[in-house]
Amino acid sequence: MSLLQEFKAFIARGSVVDLAVGVVIGSAFGKIVSSFVEDIIMPPLGLLTGGVNFTEARWVLKAAEKAGDPVIAVKYGNFIQVIVQFFIIAAAIFLVVKTINRLRRPDPEAAPAAPTPAAPTNEEKLLTEIRDLLKSR
Repeated sequence: MSLLQEFKAFIARGSVVDLAVGVVIGSAFGKIVSSFVEDIIMPPLGLLTGGVNFTEARWVLKAAEKAGDPVIAVKYGNFIQVIVQFFIIAAAIFLVVKTINRLRRPDPEAAPAAPTPAAPTNEEKLLTEIRDLLKSR
C-alpha cells in the first residue's frame, strides 16, 4: 500500500474528520468566549472595582528609563481575564458533555422487560419430585 493510499484511508476515517471539525468549532467557540469576556464581562467588573481596566492592570517591576525603552511588568490583569475565560469555557463544555450523556442514557421505561425464565427440563421436574418425596418421609 502506497503512502498516498494509507494517508487517504487515514483521512477517510470518521474519527479523524470528527476531530478536525471539533478543533475548528472549538477555536471559533474560543473566539466567541474571548469576546464575551473582554467586551461584556470585564467592563462591568472593572466598573465594580473602581474603574480598573483589567487588561492594563499590572505590577511594574522596572519603569521605562527612556521614551523607547520597554516597561517590565507583571500583567496580572490579563491573567485574571484569561482565568475568567477558562472558567466560562469549562462550564460550557461541562454543560455540553452533560447534555450528550443525558441523551445517550437509555430510557428506563423503554428498556425491555426481564426475560421470563425457561420452563424446567424433564430432569429438573424429576429431581423436584424426588426432593418432595424425600421431604414428605
